[in-house]
Amino acid sequence: MSMVEQNQGREKVFIFDTTLRDGEQSPGASMNMQEKFRLAQQFVKLNVDIIEAGFPIASKGDFSCVKNIADNVRGIQVAGLARCNQKDIDTAWEALKNGENPRIHTFLATSDIHLQHKLKMSREQVLELAVASVKHAAQYTSNIEFSAEDASRSDLDFVCTVFEAVIKAGARVLNFPDTTGYAVPDEFGAKIAYLMSHIPSINKAIISVHCHNDLGLAVANSLAAVKAGARQIECTMNGIGERAGNTAMEEVVMAVRTRADQINVRTDIVTEHIHPTSRMVSTITGMMVQPNKAIVGANAFAHESGIHQDGMLKNRNTYEIMNPCDVGLSTGTLVLGKHSGRHALKDRVATLGYTLKDDELDRVFKRFKEVADVKKDMFDEDLEAIMMDEIFRVPESFELLSLGAMSGSKTLPTSAVLLKVNGEEVKGSALGVGPIDATFRAIANLTGTRSTLLYFAVSSITGGTDAQGEVMVRIEDNGKIVLGQGADPDIVTAAAKAYLNGLNRLEYLKHKG
Repeated sequence: MSMVEQNQGREKVFIFDTTLRDGEQSPGASMNMQEKFRLAQQFVKLNVDIIEAGFPIASKGDFSCVKNIADNVRGIQVAGLARCNQKDIDTAWEALKNGENPRIHTFLATSDIHLQHKLKMSREQVLELAVASVKHAAQYTSNIEFSAEDASRSDLDFVCTVFEAVIKAGARVLNFPDTTGYAVPDEFGAKIAYLMSHIPSINKAIISVHCHNDLGLAVANSLAAVKAGARQIECTMNGIGERAGNTAMEEVVMAVRTRADQINVRTDIVTEHIHPTSRMVSTITGMMVQPNKAIVGANAFAHESGIHQDGMLKNRNTYEIMNPCDVGLSTGTLVLGKHSGRHALKDRVATLGYTLKDDELDRVFKRFKEVADVKKDMFDEDLEAIMMDEIFRVPESFELLSLGAMSGSKTLPTSAVLLKVNGEEVKGSALGVGPIDATFRAIANLTGTRSTLLYFAVSSITGGTDAQGEVMVRIEDNGKIVLGQGADPDIVTAAAKAYLNGLNRLEYLKHKG
């Protein structure tokens, strides 16, 4: 049976992606305008229903990112977050107003613990403010979503009262978040069922859920909510988000697709774009996907057990419940080498979901040739790493021109570095515990920075001893934490690139509105 036939007669669940807003709240995952815009375009290809582009009142930078996406991205609803006050709502609308059916998403806490300790408000005051805020938003648009923050720990009858009132005020989507990730599936599903049966005007709105993953139950809770009647899931690609993250979009979408016999709904997601989107989010944020991550992890479709391999050779269905092609997973081999031309490279870049200008393609092509001279085989991941290095980086105050490192069992580790710092070439050297430590010390001296290295990880992008090494660092300076990412066949160079990428992100944050 085809997917079209399978989906006939099934109710639709709307996918509300908040990677650009809640996902960006992961420590160090801050994105600039170019990166957010590129992801928004990719979410159009994925056929997401709504993207939450940001929190316009939060900063000038956030406002500009939301406005840029609303003004220029079509084929998708763009939402902006706003607290329940007029200034937030006015600012959100100013950013969103040129969008295609833009959505104002306003929120207010309803749990007693938030009312008493955060808002210092009574239930009556919360109800009054929620209604007034939705009415204010309704002056601009009929596409209004209201979220009851910390709903899963709220009194359900009070939530029903608030939801009924905001429906009458103009809200058409009611979001029931598990803000702290405290709920468990049976309980969460029962709460949604209670809402469905105790809100008189529920036929005029849809219930949405926004689950956090503190107990590892965000996806399970979201699916339980859908079975109970929710028809919008708020999620992020790769499940990124603050603390333990959010509902992983790829997991709920493929669960709905794979277990339609049990869940009996559909989404309109073009699943073949899941894997390229996952890779794009990972490379932009620097947040690597764990190998055993469901759907998009490197091992998600890998089989090492002899028994499993034997079964797979006889019939893939013995140990695989999904076809890797359904999530856009290619063989990974890039049939290109040092003799390949620009046109072949351009086609592959487009297949991976990227659109490059001619001058950008020239830079990627030049670097591609350099890496192809060193490596025997080239892979999609190699090409993505090259694009991140050459094109998709924050504005560079600090640029690596060259480095030379020396170390050994009986050699004092030393690194000599040549950088461009704010347009000026500077050079220096330093000693360290190892070549990477020496390189980091030299870079810190030349840039005059005093960041603290919180985390360092290195992995091989592909197989083989000639593989590019991918380094991820987490650094902190004056309370700001960022991730840095770099790739190169030489691991010390990759580490230097990652460290400089992190320092450039810190510089970007310092000057961001």
